[in-house]
Amino acid sequence: MKTFEEINEKIQKGNAVVATAEEILGMAGEMGMRETAEYVDVVTTATFGPMCSTGAFLNFGHSEPPIRMEKISLNNVNICAGLAAVDGYIGATEVSTDLGAEYGGAHVICDLIDGKRVRLHAFGKGTDCYPRKEIDTYITLDKINEAYMFNPRNCYQNYAAATNTSEKALYTYMGVLQPHMGNINYSTTGELSPLINDPYLRTIGLGTKIFIGGTVGYVSWQGTQFVTEKPRGDNGVPLSGAATLALIGDLKKMSTEFIQPGVFEGYGTSIYVGVGIPIPVLDEEMLEHLLVRNKDIYQYITDYSKKGKPVIAKCSFEELQSGEVNIEGKDIKTAPLSSLYKARIIARVLKSWIEKGEFTLQEPIKQFPRVSALKGLN
Repeated sequence: MKTFEEINEKIQKGNAVVATAEEILGMAGEMGMRETAEYVDVVTTATFGPMCSTGAFLNFGHSEPPIRMEKISLNNVNICAGLAAVDGYIGATEVSTDLGAEYGGAHVICDLIDGKRVRLHAFGKGTDCYPRKEIDTYITLDKINEAYMFNPRNCYQNYAAATNTSEKALYTYMGVLQPHMGNINYSTTGELSPLINDPYLRTIGLGTKIFIGGTVGYVSWQGTQFVTEKPRGDNGVPLSGAATLALIGDLKKMSTEFIQPGVFEGYGTSIYVGVGIPIPVLDEEMLEHLLVRNKDIYQYITDYSKKGKPVIAKCSFEELQSGEVNIEGKDIKTAPLSSLYKARIIARVLKSWIEKGEFTLQEPIKQFPRVSALKGLN
């Protein structure tokens, strides 16, 4: 049995043993469970995929004379005002008023990270304390006050794969789904995925320190559409989307190596977010969850052409990764929306931070609740 404090002491002394979620599999096979649990202190997990529920809070600073911004756009992408005078929130999926889905909030966020000039155009009705009614200027990330990413829903704990049994193509946030089950798209990094490696959220909760977009961030709350009471496999991994995380991090310290815009045909813009979460090896039970393999991670395949997206099959992540799944005698091509290549880089970067003593672990200050069902609109 180890504690967060004991592991952090080893990290600070440069004695911690760290492995990625893929590396730990081979180590346990050679050393055995008990010895591996004693030897390894931290396992790094990661994901890099489209996460639509992402955005950033920005504070532009006051002009002279000052203005209370009631309508704001950045590079002709409308952002949320109504947050006092010069605060705004830009959502990743908001699209441009002149370029449509080819350019949106995700692109603005990444342009800011890259140091590019972004046009700020804002209007207000004018008041005694904020007499100005319009401002049209340019900003850069280093010229504004605060800029922090706040993402209401990231890092889905598993996610159902999508197909389409109808006679026409569907254009969705899961990509283009060809008719007559012409393809299956999925979005997870399997045995490297953070919440799959801690299926009961024993070490992940409010305050957990993470890698996000190339810098240090935190889990700030449970994510929207968070649910825990879902059908699970024998290893505890849910068979479809379950828990989610709300994440926060300093936009000024991020890199577009790990934050990138995306455009989905017929759907619109999204943003690819790189997230890495360190999981402490507290005991053998924790290690057992960390040894989850792709062949044992099962996912539902759902039909996006039908109301309620009914489940039509179940398969392992290993099968999805193979590039082809057989359903009722039909071989169907599969493709990932997430990048395993990028996730592996993130897991290794986070591992190096911990090994160098640059990143310690934060024990959750509050565990997340158990939620049995999601509410919806009639």
